[in-house]
Amino acid sequence: MILFFGTRPGKPVTKNLFHSTCPYCQQKGTLTAFTQKNYFHIFWIKLFKISSTATVECSHCKRGYYEHEFTEEMKADLEN
Repeated sequence: MILFFGTRPGKPVTKNLFHSTCPYCQQKGTLTAFTQKNYFHIFWIKLFKISSTATVECSHCKRGYYEHEFTEEMKADLEN
């Protein structure tokens, strides 16, 4: 019997952070969050989530932020 299993990424989710300020250029409402979840699958059927990564990018200065660089304001806006 052949068993196909592994991991694969899910669909990316995009969310605008209207209430957050960019720490670099101080522009408010220019941040966009991108979230990507990775799933374990058997026969290309997603079973459970393994990990999740999030990044934030400012559309004004094009600066990117990883999860460990998020400010408290970004974290609160991302959860809501």
